[in-house]
Amino acid sequence: MKLASLLLPSGAVALLGAAVFVCASIAQAPQAAPAGGPGGPPRSYPAPTNLQVLPKNLTGNQVHEIMEGYAGALGQHCNYCHAADPKNVGPNGRPRLNFASDDKDEKKMARIMISMTDDINKNYVSKVAAMDEMPEKAPPVTCGTCHQGHEDPPEFKAAPEHGPGAPMPGMQH
Repeated sequence: MKLASLLLPSGAVALLGAAVFVCASIAQAPQAAPAGGPGGPPRSYPAPTNLQVLPKNLTGNQVHEIMEGYAGALGQHCNYCHAADPKNVGPNGRPRLNFASDDKDEKKMARIMISMTDDINKNYVSKVAAMDEMPEKAPPVTCGTCHQGHEDPPEFKAAPEHGPGAPMPGMQH
């Protein structure tokens, strides 16, 4: 069995999850006009501060896009990792988030998990693909590969035809 065959199911799950997330996000997105009114400029996000794992040269919009992907992969919102700042109240009367704050353990865990997926992709997925002489690039491991839209990854359950007691391929009982 080629090592690459082990990567295909997880890559397919990650790609399917991303496609479902994008479709669901588009279908549920409010149809409000962009900031500045109809035909106005797209929303701009401030330059990020306190980046410790992501590249420091990313723009605010790039970080926002990455964070939306993380939020979808975990089925969470920004306030899951980012602390509210009670001294900075928005027009709706609720505290705004302090994205630079390191007060929440969930943000610290996210940094560990981001580093882990980067390490898996750099030091394992690429090596398996090279060893298996894959004609195309192996799909990367993402947060969604394991979390599949849940805060905690769902328990893996082997399909009955592949689980304990199932016949081995090519073997007869």
